[in-house]
Amino acid sequence: MTSTPLTGPHDLVEAAGHPHGGGNMKPHYDDRLANEDLAPLRKQKWSSYNIFAFWMSDVHSVGGYVTAGSLFALGLQSWQVFVALIAGIVIVQVFANMVAKPSQKTGVPYPVINRVVFGIRGANIPAIIRGLIAIAWYGVQTFLAAESLNIIFLKFIPGSAALLDVSFAGLSALGWISYAILWVAQFLLFWNGMEVIRRFIDWAGPAVYVVMIILAVYLVSQAGVQNISFTLSTTQLDFWASIPVMFAAIALVVSYFSGPMLNFGDFARYGKSFEAVKKGNFWGLPINFMFFSLLTVITASATVPVFGALITDPIKTVEQIDTPFAILLGGLTFVTATVGINIVANFISPAFDFSNVAPKKISWRAGGMIAAVGSTFLMPWNWYSNADAIHYSLGVLGALIGPLFGILIAGYYIAARQRVKVDAMFTMDTQGPYWYRNGFNPNAVKAVVFAGVPTVAIAIFPKLFADLGLFDIAAISDYSWFIGCGLGYVLFLFFERLDPRIPTFDGETEGISDGTVDGAAATTASEPSAVSAPVAVVTSTVPDAAAPGTTSREALA
Repeated sequence: MTSTPLTGPHDLVEAAGHPHGGGNMKPHYDDRLANEDLAPLRKQKWSSYNIFAFWMSDVHSVGGYVTAGSLFALGLQSWQVFVALIAGIVIVQVFANMVAKPSQKTGVPYPVINRVVFGIRGANIPAIIRGLIAIAWYGVQTFLAAESLNIIFLKFIPGSAALLDVSFAGLSALGWISYAILWVAQFLLFWNGMEVIRRFIDWAGPAVYVVMIILAVYLVSQAGVQNISFTLSTTQLDFWASIPVMFAAIALVVSYFSGPMLNFGDFARYGKSFEAVKKGNFWGLPINFMFFSLLTVITASATVPVFGALITDPIKTVEQIDTPFAILLGGLTFVTATVGINIVANFISPAFDFSNVAPKKISWRAGGMIAAVGSTFLMPWNWYSNADAIHYSLGVLGALIGPLFGILIAGYYIAARQRVKVDAMFTMDTQGPYWYRNGFNPNAVKAVVFAGVPTVAIAIFPKLFADLGLFDIAAISDYSWFIGCGLGYVLFLFFERLDPRIPTFDGETEGISDGTVDGAAATTASEPSAVSAPVAVVTSTVPDAAAPGTTSREALA
């Protein structure tokens, strides 16, 4: 009997979401719940800059530009807009830190940490809801990036204008070409895994800033500094009338970030420490967003004297600059920015979410591809311009983000007291602490229903009533996230008080993440080694013999 060299992680289970061998996939983990993408990370290496760059990619998009610009056109004074911006983004920062902690401490993504609160099977409820939202917006963002690419084609290949006259399924031939190019580009970026994505967002955020600063300086030089105003509205509200508008602006900021904020654990899990994550959130949210908003209002304000009209869409701003280099640079920049937000907000989330549904059959890559393919079949170009379609389709799903957030926070911080048995999230044992009732925590399910129904109603019916000419209480819809979050939090704790389900493991220390020690390594050091670790392979005279104590493929897969 002779021994052969040790096998490497690539010979065992392939980890699609991060470098090979990144997940601490243990022999006793049930493959119906675990793969190397969902298992606790072996190494957590992201610095505060990597988290900062993540938020840059999330902020620097056409949608972010339009959202920030719209706040300055609400009739508020400039100081009121900045107060609303600061208040909104600080709320986002606080909530992002809260969502980050359980995933950073345990090293697992958003859908897995939900197993503690919703149950082993119940965690698929928030995962599928978040995944469906991401599918819809993935298509929208790809379509918006394609619009930028169209401008470049039309400028540098004049003959491509003829392709605008040919259409299929509501999109022009040129639109299809641009959409396909960006779809493939995002696919290739995603397919190379989280490390390549990290490098891309590390570069993309600063690159977009450079071009935005150049664009702002150019427009200001053309307009004259004296013509720059921090108020884009033609009317001004009095002080008392401006108060509810300020609160609506705060709600708009929080709602805009609610999607990536909910599944921020998918990224925070890679943070080398919770302090690094919090530092990255500070620089990436209040500091970054305020600077971005400042650039936005300066650029938008300069369009009035330069082009004779207020333009809040950066793509159209670049299109107005009749200089080939400017159009090329600007177009590619906003393509990059849109791809950046699409990857971090709408590709990675469904990748983990759908993989969580069937880890044995759906890898991280497969989960992401479900989102990418599904988004195309939704044909977002047909319904994106239809406000009613967006409101009544995404409004229902989006309204559930608040309750899901409130339930997760209540479950982890209050009910579980930040104490999680990491291994228990990967077992189908009916006696396991997170099995609850048939794999579902009835308290979490009831909280989703009882908090979700009124929140969806608040998001949908006020607009419906206004459209029917009955009465206008549409303003309440602006606060659906806050209402849903509060209801989810209170109702879950109420149900847990009546019928406690979530264990706290008082007196136990081994394998417990208690929220005080950084990273997954703290709860895995004394536990069985991962399947993905190098394993000695022994050759014998018996063909295909398994190593002692193992059963061929089953011992390693």
